[in-house]
Amino acid sequence: MSTPLLLGSIAEVYAERTGMMICAIEGIFLIGAWGGFVGTYLSGSQALGLLMAMGCGLAMAALYGMITVYMKQQQVVTGTALQILSAGFCSFFHRVIFGVPITPLQIKTLPKLPIPLLSQIPFIGQIFFNQNILTYFAYILIPVSIFVLFHTSLGLTLRSTGENPEAVDVAGINVNKVRFLTVLFAGVLGGLAGSFYTVGYLGMFTTGIIGGRGWIAFAICFLGNWNPKGAVLGTLAFGLADAVSVWMQAVGRSELFPNELIIALPYILTILLTIFRSNFNVPAKLGTPYTKER
Repeated sequence: MSTPLLLGSIAEVYAERTGMMICAIEGIFLIGAWGGFVGTYLSGSQALGLLMAMGCGLAMAALYGMITVYMKQQQVVTGTALQILSAGFCSFFHRVIFGVPITPLQIKTLPKLPIPLLSQIPFIGQIFFNQNILTYFAYILIPVSIFVLFHTSLGLTLRSTGENPEAVDVAGINVNKVRFLTVLFAGVLGGLAGSFYTVGYLGMFTTGIIGGRGWIAFAICFLGNWNPKGAVLGTLAFGLADAVSVWMQAVGRSELFPNELIIALPYILTILLTIFRSNFNVPAKLGTPYTKER
């Protein structure tokens, strides 16, 4: 349950480090989930489904980047509008392609790939080393994202773009190009994150499949202080809350807790952590369009 949140929150960390809030992340998750389902269903190939999911996320991110980076429009308003657009797009074209089926359409989900020896470790082995390829990709992404962001010249450029874009501009680097390309990268990761819910987990698509989890990934970026390490801790906490919610519904604990409260558990955790978090190292130019001085 942590895998898509990790992919989405790291995507958001990278984008916001350059000053770009991907407020369309919920819509990117959704269109990625839809693209993954449609691509897999029509082609019979999960690999093509994942590629279509990334392509859909890329397209949505490109639209968001064009409007906010180059047209200098307000990021929150644009992201909210694109989220609504994504929901309508997926609902409409899903009906155009598949009609209104009597029973939900199904695709085969990604198989679990147990790692020899490691998957045999009691308790931990089944949790961490008997997962599908998207989860293993997330494992690799953690150290790579930390290294790139804090130990390379590219990472320095990304961080400087969000803190002092004028200095980046003086160094001869195109600030808006850096921001736009980072938004595209975030869109690809966000689309892949969304596809986890259809291709990697449920094997079906509904317009409510994301259920606000894109916004949770957005919140994890803040709560993790714009650092991949914080994102990892946040996704584990929220993934656990999500898993507990699903488990409690499955085993029927409604006599102890109302079902609505169980479903709301991850979102309640988001609100509480946001309220009690005191220190935020916000990138100085987060949400601020950059216009080159003449």
